[in-house]
Amino acid sequence: MELRVIEKTDTELRIEIAGEDHTFMNVLKGALLEADEVAAATYDVNPEQSGGQTEPILTVKAETGDPLDAVEAAADEVTERTTALRDAVNAA
Repeated sequence: MELRVIEKTDTELRIEIAGEDHTFMNVLKGALLEADEVAAATYDVNPEQSGGQTEPILTVKAETGDPLDAVEAAADEVTERTTALRDAVNAA
């Protein structure tokens, strides 16, 4: 997975996540929106209106803390959930 920070401030982050699609981006966005420190999270994959952009761009606005830390925590949460699902399937 390739990441490219497009813009970062103390409270906002725009990051390109190459090679991903709606499946992963929706899960990551959902995990971000569940975090108390995140005010808003969205992503865009819209090449027609974005000047040819084809990779998803994630935008995160933090209420408190570093938005990059929020993305890291959300990614950890996604990992924990998928591990729990895999374990449940293996146990079935």
